Amino acid sequence: MLMRTDPFREFDRLAQQLVGAGTTSRPAVMPMDAWREGDTFVLEFDLPGVRAETVDIDVERNVLTVKAERPPKNGDWEMLASERPSGLFSRQLVLGDNLDLEKVGAHYDAGVLRLTIPVAERAKPRKIEVTTQSQEPTAIGS
Repeated sequence: MLMRTDPFREFDRLAQQLVGAGTTSRPAVMPMDAWREGDTFVLEFDLPGVRAETVDIDVERNVLTVKAERPPKNGDWEMLASERPSGLFSRQLVLGDNLDLEKVGAHYDAGVLRLTIPVAERAKPRKIEVTTQSQEPTAIGS
């Protein structure tokens, strides 16, 4: 169902740890889990501290794009530790043709964005009836 992952994810994570999250030009990647529950494909993205209004989900052809933003902390204080990235988060997934991208559901609760995508009817297993000659329809007047 899931066709491709981001090959640079681990490299970005390492680079962010070494030089800091705010210095890379790529948006921070949000952690994700994906699984299938019966006839539904489920994706969950961790977005702690992100307001639901900043979440943007787009589907174009078979590419699903999720973007969100956590604003940087501003104030008259001194930062003592900064391990959580802020700014723009983005994730792009290429999904298979066996999913019904017209019926994507999205729910955001407690910092977790859950997307549900049903398996397309054409991709579900189905029984094919086997007929014999005696079961074939006959023409009228035969």
